[in-house]
Amino acid sequence: MGAHITISEASARSGVSAKMIRHYEQIGLIDPPVRGENNYRFYDPRLIHELGFIHRSRDLGFSIADIRALLSLWRDRKRPSAEVKAIALAHIAELDEKAAALQAMSRQLRHLAANCHGDDKPDCPILDNLAAVQSSVQSRK
Repeated sequence: MGAHITISEASARSGVSAKMIRHYEQIGLIDPPVRGENNYRFYDPRLIHELGFIHRSRDLGFSIADIRALLSLWRDRKRPSAEVKAIALAHIAELDEKAAALQAMSRQLRHLAANCHGDDKPDCPILDNLAAVQSSVQSRK
């Protein structure tokens, strides 16, 4: 088999679990690996490199759709870098939105916690707030 390695070694080298490697193969994110006579998957250095690319992309929070586009651009040596940058900037905007939403949640919860006495009495603005949200959801049904 030469430079081909098994899925467990591919997982160790790329940082992607064997389960996710099989998933990426199933959804067509990576090409199917070579199969040996024993029907085992054998990965070549190019696939290992692509798995590393996917792993780093996932670490940065890119979606599978974005990773598919980025992989396609990466494979195309004549690609315009403007397309890559556009994907990255769109992702940054999404991350900024999520960060702002998390900050708002943190502020709200911090406010509720500051107004909770945290003593042995049952009054709790945190639970009151959560119950109010739940009752408003039920009233919409």
